[in-house]
Amino acid sequence: MVMRRCRRLLGDEDRALDAMQEVFVSLIRNSGKLTGAYPSSLLYRMATNVCLNMIREDKRKPVTHDTDSLAMIARFDEAEERTDAGDLLDRIFERGAASSREIAVMRYVDGMTLEEVAREAGLSVSGVRKRLRKLQETARSLVSGEALP
Repeated sequence: MVMRRCRRLLGDEDRALDAMQEVFVSLIRNSGKLTGAYPSSLLYRMATNVCLNMIREDKRKPVTHDTDSLAMIARFDEAEERTDAGDLLDRIFERGAASSREIAVMRYVDGMTLEEVAREAGLSVSGVRKRLRKLQETARSLVSGEALP
């Protein structure tokens, strides 16, 4: 389950293995602080957080390999669009709770139902809807150029 989650978020088998190992090392380190309630939810959330941290770290310190340089130049427009989209996502998520990012990933990336997201996040379905609606409103206002409160 943890490996599947890491693969889904990172899209790279080797990095997913590293993330999975980090999840279980963290689990062992913090075993004294953890309770036995909902272990699958805990592992799922830990995997999500580790992967999101890896993605953030990559964004801060991008690594380019010489073999990828030509392909990167050839796809410049596509990369520019992805960068713009990434910047927009950062602006959307900087105003909300960290758990809102997890909820959005579960719903829009993983394709989970509202009920599944609610169960994993420990919220009600209406709470999940409210968070998603708030993220959508923030996105709309940023795209349209409106000032946010």
